[in-house]
Amino acid sequence: MPTIKHQGQRVAVLIDVQNLYHSAKNLYGARVNFREVLKLAVSERNLIRAFAYVVRTKTGEEKPFFEAITKLGIETRVRDLQEFFGGLKKADWDVGITVDAIRISTSVDIIVLASGDGDFLQLIDYLKNQGKRVEVIAFGKSASSKLKESADEFIDLEGNPAKYLLKKEG
Repeated sequence: MPTIKHQGQRVAVLIDVQNLYHSAKNLYGARVNFREVLKLAVSERNLIRAFAYVVRTKTGEEKPFFEAITKLGIETRVRDLQEFFGGLKKADWDVGITVDAIRISTSVDIIVLASGDGDFLQLIDYLKNQGKRVEVIAFGKSASSKLKESADEFIDLEGNPAKYLLKKEG
């Protein structure tokens, strides 16, 4: 049964770009249509702020993507890719997303988390205990089952891949 979404509800959208990017690439060999994901997240409610958590590489190849995201009205939070001896690369946004979610939660009714990362379970529990509604948007096959269960609503992007994916890479 779909949940009723009221137009007056104030919404914040937090997009874990790496999580959605890798899910779309691994499951479909495609890219995410962030315009449609944002529309789905807002669902004609009152968008207060939308953040996309992105990673900058040394080559700068992602710059056009960052510009496209900004044109959609999504604020980018940028972190440099860390490269460690031995080739390990890391750019973890979990703490940054958590801090922003807690910070903005006082100004909104709903937090929409676009990520399937199970590391956000404690955040969801905290926000719900603060009286916030938490909706999670992700690809069901790659999303944490506990994350799906703990959210007030889980929205599976796999329900309409043609809408939420862009042409295949390659």
